[in-house]
Amino acid sequence: MTAFARPAGPRSLATRRAVAEAGAEVLRGVLEEDGARLLLLVPDPHARFAAVELAAPFAASVLDDGYGICSYVFAWTPSRDPLPESGVLGGYLDGFGDLRARPDAATAIPLGDRTWAVVCDAEWPSGQAAELAPREVLRGQLAALEGLGLVPSVGIEHEVVFLDAAGSPLTSHGVDYALGGTERLAPLLSDVRTAVHDAGLGVESARAECHPGQYEVVLRHRDALAACDDVLLQQLLVRRAAARHDVTASYLAAPFPGQGNSGHVHLSLSTVDGSPPDLLGGFLAGVLRDARALTAVWAPTWNSYVRLRTAPFSPREVRWGHDDRTASVRVAGPPSDPRLEFRFAGADAQPHLVVAALLAAGRFGLEEGLTPPEPGVVSDSLAGSPWEALSSMDRVGELLGPDVAAQLTALLTEEIESGLDTVTGWQRRRGALRS
Repeated sequence: MTAFARPAGPRSLATRRAVAEAGAEVLRGVLEEDGARLLLLVPDPHARFAAVELAAPFAASVLDDGYGICSYVFAWTPSRDPLPESGVLGGYLDGFGDLRARPDAATAIPLGDRTWAVVCDAEWPSGQAAELAPREVLRGQLAALEGLGLVPSVGIEHEVVFLDAAGSPLTSHGVDYALGGTERLAPLLSDVRTAVHDAGLGVESARAECHPGQYEVVLRHRDALAACDDVLLQQLLVRRAAARHDVTASYLAAPFPGQGNSGHVHLSLSTVDGSPPDLLGGFLAGVLRDARALTAVWAPTWNSYVRLRTAPFSPREVRWGHDDRTASVRVAGPPSDPRLEFRFAGADAQPHLVVAALLAAGRFGLEEGLTPPEPGVVSDSLAGSPWEALSSMDRVGELLGPDVAAQLTALLTEEIESGLDTVTGWQRRRGALRS
């Protein structure tokens, strides 16, 4: 059995559901074979998967019944410790009970060795969706946008730096668009190419990037849920391929001072019937207005704010421009089919939440009839530190809902506290200078 195709372009939520239902019947037949395995993957708030592996013949029944996963996966720290229990998080931490992981068969990819991976939704035992699950947050914003008769098409670019066992980049210099100088990367990239192709993820392009050891594999644009699921699946495949070569694939927002791994989002809009509307101006205006308030989504880690100092290509200034990569929003593509490239987020940001935030802010701009400033005009700046980002959570609650705002507040507060509890090499060097 080959991977399920990822068609380019937008798909409504109803179309996705139909594809998932048809795919479940095909996947069921594969999983009923002796020796088959199913890897359930649930996107968490830290841009990674919580995972459970199931074996045949039980795996096939999970397509109908789902499978239990501890509720704290949406209320835990990067080290998998529970966040302090408060407000909406209490329901996810009280008793550490089970949520039900529901496979979305439209996401299924083969991993080899008769194992299939599938991305899952999460719901409470009552059948109610888990409101803090990043997929559910995104689905809610897609439904709201469809209420305006619109569906987005999304492409996500994640940059990665490949490091050897000593932690040094696999190239000693920047390799932007280079062929020569990337020879040390070639065996690894060959394995990455094969893995992503065999998974059916639909690669558009791949190239060396501007920093030492940096590379970018770009998937074709697709519906928003698929774009976010697939960029995390791509990270999974890239990391596995890198490990086979004793290499680390780093998606850290700032792998080294002055360098950045970005998670740019390309977005266009279509009507539900498929025609392109002339609405990008209002959408753009809404995102520009709320870009600063949503900094905690674009920049969820302490390291994220190091990246935001690496201008001009990770600009903190909120402005837009025509085909201008130094602007935080670039209008790209031909005039007959333009798209918006949002350059706020780092590769460490949770993609479902990033796209949900863009859709929420853009939809508010459309509903309120906003118009963007002239190109090149600086309208604001992103928050420059995690504690600055915390000050805008009231607006995040208006855009994404108070429960998501409470979750992001708890996550970013824990990030700050963890940083303040840590003694780093930088602190020791600064202390030595004072001796």
